[in-house]
Amino acid sequence: MAESAMEARGDSFLRQRQVLFLFVFLGVSLAESESRRYSVVEETERGFLIANLAKDLGLGVGELAVRGAQVVSKGNRQHIQLNPQNGDLLLHERLDREELCGPTEPCVLHFQILLQNPLQFITNELQVIDVNDHSPVFFEHEMQLKLFENTPPGTIIPLGNAEDLDVGRNSLQNYTITPNSHFHVLTRSRRDGRKYPQLVLDKALDREEQPELILTLTALDGGSPPRSGIAQVHIVVLDINDNAPEFTQSLYEVQVLENSPINSVLVTVSASDLDTGNLGTVSYAFFHASEEIRKTFQLNPITGDIQLVKHLNYEVMNTYEVDIEAKDGGGLSGKTTVIVQVVDVNDNPPELTLSSIASPIPENSPETVVAVFSVSDPDSGDNGRIMCSIESNLPFNLKPSEENFYTLVTKGALDRESQAEYNITITVSDLGTPRLQTQHTITVTVSDVNDNAPAFSQTTYTLRVRENNSPALHIGTVSATDRDAGANAQVTYSLLPPRDPQLPLASLVSINADNGQLFALRSLDYEALQAFEVRVGAADRGSPALSSQALVRVLVLDDNDNAPFVLYPLQNGSAPCTELVPRAAEAGYLVTKVVAVDGDSGQNAWLSFQLLKATEPGLFGVWAHNGEVRTARLLSERDAVRHRLLVLVKDNGEPPLSASVTLHVLLVDGFSQPYLPLPDVAAAEARADPLTVYLVIALASVSSLFLCSALAFVAVRLCRRSGAASGGGCAVPEGHFPGHLVDVSGAGTLSQSYQYEVCLTGGSGTSEFKFLKPIIPSGLFQDTE
Repeated sequence: MAESAMEARGDSFLRQRQVLFLFVFLGVSLAESESRRYSVVEETERGFLIANLAKDLGLGVGELAVRGAQVVSKGNRQHIQLNPQNGDLLLHERLDREELCGPTEPCVLHFQILLQNPLQFITNELQVIDVNDHSPVFFEHEMQLKLFENTPPGTIIPLGNAEDLDVGRNSLQNYTITPNSHFHVLTRSRRDGRKYPQLVLDKALDREEQPELILTLTALDGGSPPRSGIAQVHIVVLDINDNAPEFTQSLYEVQVLENSPINSVLVTVSASDLDTGNLGTVSYAFFHASEEIRKTFQLNPITGDIQLVKHLNYEVMNTYEVDIEAKDGGGLSGKTTVIVQVVDVNDNPPELTLSSIASPIPENSPETVVAVFSVSDPDSGDNGRIMCSIESNLPFNLKPSEENFYTLVTKGALDRESQAEYNITITVSDLGTPRLQTQHTITVTVSDVNDNAPAFSQTTYTLRVRENNSPALHIGTVSATDRDAGANAQVTYSLLPPRDPQLPLASLVSINADNGQLFALRSLDYEALQAFEVRVGAADRGSPALSSQALVRVLVLDDNDNAPFVLYPLQNGSAPCTELVPRAAEAGYLVTKVVAVDGDSGQNAWLSFQLLKATEPGLFGVWAHNGEVRTARLLSERDAVRHRLLVLVKDNGEPPLSASVTLHVLLVDGFSQPYLPLPDVAAAEARADPLTVYLVIALASVSSLFLCSALAFVAVRLCRRSGAASGGGCAVPEGHFPGHLVDVSGAGTLSQSYQYEVCLTGGSGTSEFKFLKPIIPSGLFQDTE
């Protein structure tokens, strides 16, 4: 018998597997149709192969991975997983049909396949096929009935029903009762398909013969093998109470808002009994109510008021069927049913499920998909209709897609330099009253592209450096900034080739490539180079690199490094030049002019003159600004013939530099008087070394010849230039030498131009000067003074 039982179980298992494979085959066939429905048996192990999605979609191996395929389901639980490499659609977890769908049949789970590049949604369904894994269970394992002994045969007595969580053929199918000498049981169906038993009296009862009966009520489902549940029915036979309570309505229907307050009265049931006394007193009670009904409602046993003791939720359960029993004092009862319809209110805000997000986004990209998300609302009607929006001032658009899916895309190219990060708030609201909304913020960053060249703070820089600087001196800094980021914003500085190829730029300046600091490589000389220009380039490290350039103008500032240089009188070591002054000269007579220049500039070249030492103080004076040497008073016979003057020429630099010059002045009675040495001078010369005397005479002769040649050349040039205007030249009264004009222009610090007429006569053997005077209007001296 054991072997036959095992064989029967094996045959039953094979038949069950055949049925399951049949369902799987039907599910795959349906999936290939328009609905694309797959099926799987509940309690199947995790990792079970549901189907090959790539084959069903007609895609090649690996194409799902390339297109970023993923499974999107409502809520946070993922029942199905996709292997994008081979296209297998696998079971992610063990499914419990009763937990997922409850009494709903068929149990269908909706999911979508999201493909990107390009974006595509494929709607699919997974049907969970029930297996017989639950036995029928009675709410009450022991029922007690009281029947009057005069109850006529054929009387139908309602019994408490059992509940089977399975559906279809695996659900509860019928009831049986044993022993059945007096009764048999009928199996009835409610509106929702649930089956309940009714006990039918077949034979009249006799309390004196049998005061009570104990029956076994069995509930059977249609599974293979079938499962069952039992309950004990205890029947007590009563004496005659011939009127049972009767309700005013056999069916009560009431609609209740799901947000109704606790303790509110939903409906009042009412029953009456025609008997009197205790047999006519009616009390109310739930009749075989489930645990959920007892937790949700409360029945007043005296008034029949049904009160709410737990908050209702339309999304969890929208209909309650409550059986009410009215029982009199004699134990007779009447039954009624209350149908409670829960009315939906807008008490659930919309839900947003983010499927994918792309961040960061390269700037300057065209329209780009930033995020893909789905929205849902468990409410019904307008309470479940949804609207999505974002802020209007953002460069993004929301595009609706299938099955409440939305894509967030850019309106156009983004500019990271204008805004590098966006906080996008997606607002999802329903159309209920009042409207409820949910907000979800997405942060999108914009990655940098090298689209900005470095920009200098100035197009032209002017730097100043004082001459005689030390080598490697920092003379200034150029600065450029790049609006890009990262390596695209790292600036490198360099010197560009000069426009003037003769400029030795490589030996003048250098630049720090990292910070733009400019350095003078060698000491600069203002007198050799007053200014020069350098072109500086700034390049970033992007790919490709961008660059810009600026012009740097370097001005060399003068330093007082040149002492004044005396042009006249010459200080070349030859015989000193003697200035002749007639004794008849008046005060202010111009003796000569010291001419000097300074290689510096500005105030470093401003020269001033000072008489440091004189043979006879007070006789001569030097004008401080133009170097003119003039007589300070009238000459007298007592004044010495020879005078030696030491004149200091000083610039205005800091510190000042100077030079000195020695002037020899000879007082004569007139320029016609031959120049003879004085007796004391002749005696001194006679006593001097003859060789020294010869050297002095030779030097004086050479100097005289050179001076005469220069004066003659200048006089000829000036006479030719001014001959047409003046009608003549320099007067030569009787000598063999033409007159000469010596032109000393305003060089250096001279403020005026002076011309001196020098005429020599050849009548005497000593070749003396005949006349000397400045050819300058007298008013000019006054202006100069």
